[in-house]
Amino acid sequence: MGDFNINWENKTCRKKLKDYFNLTQIIQGPTRVTQSSQTQIDLVFTNRPDRKTKSTNLQTGTVRHGFPYQPSSMAHDPVQKILAIGTQSGALRLYPFCSVHWVPEGEGALVSALADDSVHLWNLRQRRPAILHSLKFNRERITFVHLPFQSKWLYIGTEKGNIHIVNVESFTLSGYVIMWNKAIELSKSHWLSVNSPFQLIIGYEAGIVVLWDLKSKKADYRYTYDEAIHSVAWHHEGKQFICSHSDGTLTIWNIKGQGKPFQTITPHGKQPKDGKKPEPCKPILKVEYKTTRLGDPFMILSGGLSYDTVGRRPCLTVMHGKSTAVLEMDYPIVDFLTLCETPYSNDFQEPYAVVVLLEKDLVVIDLAQNGYPIFENPYPLTIHESPVTCCEYFADCPVDLIPALYSVGSRQKRQGYSKKEWPISGGNWGLGTQSYPEIIITGHADGTVKFWDASAIMLQVLYKLKTAKVFEKSRNNKEDKQNTEIVDEDPFAIQIMAWCPESRMLCVAGVSANLIIYRFSKQEITTEVVQLLEVRLQYEVNDMESPPEGGGGGDRDLPTPGAASPSPQTTGPPTHPSTSNTHVTHTYTLTPLKQSSGYQVELVVQLVWVSGEPPQQITSLALNSSYGLIVFGNSNGLAVVDYLQKTVLLNLGTVELYGSNDPYQRQARSPRKARQPAGGLCDINEGSASEDRCKSPTSGKLSFSMLELCVFSPCVRVLYLSVLSSTVLLSVCPPRGANPLDHRDNSFSRSRSSSVTSIDKEAREAITSFHFCETFARKGDSAITPCLYVGTSLGTVLAVALNLPPAGEQRLLQPVIVLPSGTLARLKGSILRMAFLDNTGTFLPPAFETWYEPNAAGADSEERDKARKRRPVSVSPSTSQELQESQYAVVCSEKQAKVIALPSQNCIFKHSITETSFVLRADVVQMNIGNCVACFCANGHIMTLSLPGLRPLLDVNYLPLTDMRIARTFCFTNLGQAMYLTSPTEIQRITYSQETCENLQEMLGELFTPVETPEAPNRGFFKGLFGGGATSLDREELFGETQAGKASRGLAQHIPGPQGLEGMKGAASGVVADLARARIALDERGQKLGELDERTAAMLASADSFGKHAHDMMLKCKDKKWYQF
Repeated sequence: MGDFNINWENKTCRKKLKDYFNLTQIIQGPTRVTQSSQTQIDLVFTNRPDRKTKSTNLQTGTVRHGFPYQPSSMAHDPVQKILAIGTQSGALRLYPFCSVHWVPEGEGALVSALADDSVHLWNLRQRRPAILHSLKFNRERITFVHLPFQSKWLYIGTEKGNIHIVNVESFTLSGYVIMWNKAIELSKSHWLSVNSPFQLIIGYEAGIVVLWDLKSKKADYRYTYDEAIHSVAWHHEGKQFICSHSDGTLTIWNIKGQGKPFQTITPHGKQPKDGKKPEPCKPILKVEYKTTRLGDPFMILSGGLSYDTVGRRPCLTVMHGKSTAVLEMDYPIVDFLTLCETPYSNDFQEPYAVVVLLEKDLVVIDLAQNGYPIFENPYPLTIHESPVTCCEYFADCPVDLIPALYSVGSRQKRQGYSKKEWPISGGNWGLGTQSYPEIIITGHADGTVKFWDASAIMLQVLYKLKTAKVFEKSRNNKEDKQNTEIVDEDPFAIQIMAWCPESRMLCVAGVSANLIIYRFSKQEITTEVVQLLEVRLQYEVNDMESPPEGGGGGDRDLPTPGAASPSPQTTGPPTHPSTSNTHVTHTYTLTPLKQSSGYQVELVVQLVWVSGEPPQQITSLALNSSYGLIVFGNSNGLAVVDYLQKTVLLNLGTVELYGSNDPYQRQARSPRKARQPAGGLCDINEGSASEDRCKSPTSGKLSFSMLELCVFSPCVRVLYLSVLSSTVLLSVCPPRGANPLDHRDNSFSRSRSSSVTSIDKEAREAITSFHFCETFARKGDSAITPCLYVGTSLGTVLAVALNLPPAGEQRLLQPVIVLPSGTLARLKGSILRMAFLDNTGTFLPPAFETWYEPNAAGADSEERDKARKRRPVSVSPSTSQELQESQYAVVCSEKQAKVIALPSQNCIFKHSITETSFVLRADVVQMNIGNCVACFCANGHIMTLSLPGLRPLLDVNYLPLTDMRIARTFCFTNLGQAMYLTSPTEIQRITYSQETCENLQEMLGELFTPVETPEAPNRGFFKGLFGGGATSLDREELFGETQAGKASRGLAQHIPGPQGLEGMKGAASGVVADLARARIALDERGQKLGELDERTAAMLASADSFGKHAHDMMLKCKDKKWYQF
């Protein structure tokens, strides 16, 4: 098998292989596809085709959502109602589904001009647009292009001031050229506009406007102004035009004027009383002049603000009659265009909307309503409303989840939108067969969490959660201003998210080492006291070597079970200017919190300062709704929180998980001077009272009921688990310690020996992954129990057994016992993902609880417990049963993957994923035909491995890692889907599923639809009688080769595409295009039949006339003799 470099479609090559080797080729269809060809060169041969199960050509498909990154230009088709946006990177985004201009409307094509002076003609009649022709200019730089409506001649202005004309159908240059020295002795044609059939208005950057007569090939008039020109626009009658200038003025000129502007307007300038010239303003970059039949014309412009408006946001100005409306925008304006009722420029345009392209948004303004409201945008252009910091992708979610999120999210919609429908409504959506629901969750820098409906190829926002509401807003006093200079820029940014789709439980971790647990409800509630749990998760090895006075007596450090912590004194928030990464302990709201329907706060967990050190950021997080547990870890250790009983079950340093079986020889770090935070926070190792030891830097500003707190002090030899009803004592051997792992830097190199010694390398171990499951906790167990598996940065997988009380009221009263159970496996590199399979290779999902309404009146707790999916397990396994390999543990690290049989804990499969790079993201995903391990490596490769055999299925060099944003947001999900943030404003979704790739063509929809072109305006009797006028045939003769000659060969290089314009029309795909062609053929057939009927009738009339004349001739000559003729 492999790439034979033999095209299997070639029958000669096929016959040789068949005759010589008697082999059967099992791959069907092309394996190499380009725009112009397709071949089948990747082949698999076998002499036993009967043993084949399935063969497919694995492909990757992509869909991009969001706002185009760094937009540069925009164009609109008024007939097809499609919008095109070009970007600085050369990408084109078409809505609804480079300088950009349309070819004749109805032809289904697009012309784009790029910064490298190349012009491309795109075919939009097919589902996947493709380039038909290209034209590369060699001698001159392109500055502007213009295409009149229903014209096949494209006008291109260059930096030298010349204007070239291109035939769009053949995409060749015409010999007709407007040279700069004939128009005016200045350079750089900046703006072109055609209104009259033989008049072209040319605006030059230096302030010169030329009215060029195309037929006579000379300049009729020249208009000069002192300021540079940025744009030119015609009045629809062709008797006036308007210019915008660099000093913030607008000049209106009559065609047959005396060389002076008819009117000069300074929209935002102060008019002096003494009649002097107004103060100069900022340049007006663009102006459009649109007329109405029954009212005053519209003048719409961007820029032109006064220089004294410092700090004012960018504005779009709409001047209509005596009223001037200034519309402020959130971002700088890139371009705008006006949508009109008619596409013809020589008729009353009747504008009804303005499309404004901003740097990071697209706004459509309704001109027909008072106040100029905006249209509600149906596209997902607000992904970057706040920078995306993390994201998760879920496929095949419960079917009732999207309607539930939409119902609560619909109440969050803004008011004040236009009542009209979105005007950019062209094309037809595809009808894909993909029916399972998909949800994307994005976390943002301002603390918001957004839920998106990603079913099929659409992306629509469902619900928006603002986590910052939990925190108290800072007041603008001097103390806060000093703090804001040294704290993180985004203290509420979301770092990690854990979500259970079945129970709808959500947990988010912020960059300030805080967790918020949410529960979904359809009813509004008011929470009097939001429950807060403070956790000290700090671990220092040198603290272990010198226990404080009192030895191992840790009882006095532990609060009394079931009692609230004593009220601490007020302390200020800690601030440390010397730290390079300052972590802020938030101040939480003091007033009752009104929570609307949707996600409501269940519990807040905050890591606090210890020994003058800020808490480390949370590196891993997991949630299990069936167990009611949250587990999180960082570079110091892990903590298990029971969010039902609101208590900490386990608080351990990473080294404590090993017990006495720690394989690493860890050495203590040299002691360092503890940093004291502001407010005099007491060191936890000082011999003070327990009340002082329980203080947090912000506890004095809290009105929460302080819940049960489990504190693990590194100086004691025993670990206490504090619960509501009892205290469970677990014996733990004294640790040898480990230094906390520093926060991972953003470099691509993950070498662990470049800057640290081997001793430090072994001492630094962080928690990198978690997995809840019901499996065998120890080697040789005969029964499964609820477990938590922990992965570390040194490649170790550790097991933690969970002893859960019975469901119902007992779950809220009895303690949950958590007990470390030893090491399962060791791999190279950090552990990234863990999963479990049964003995048949079927994926075993973690236990979950089905959703119920938590705020329902009289809700029966027993019914809630019945809905839980946790299977009953035995906590006392029988050792008399015969051990069998009934489960497989799948573990994937940065370097390798292993499959381990349970309960024997024997490694049965092992695969080295990469030696020269490392894995950034790994997931165990479920496909239609089985399960696999999907990996994304730092070298850009996407790989999949079969389960449980770990055989390579796919290895594609898809995306070179050039930005850490990709590594931070890349994630896989079930059914062969993946996504990542390809730019700060765009989400890229990819699929490596053959089934989805096959359906992608139909899911894309149709851009081109058969639409009748609006009727041209009536020119009037007298105008048609005396005005004359030219037709398209005249322009064909004028620019054609017969009269204009051939263009210079070296000026531009023509690069033909695989199809011509006529071939493009015949290559349109899809049902809509087929129906359009059928309708056109039917119309042509009917027309021909009508012509045939007319000819038949004419022939019949001619025959009757001939017969009548013949009869008259016969009667006339009947009685005559031959000599009378």
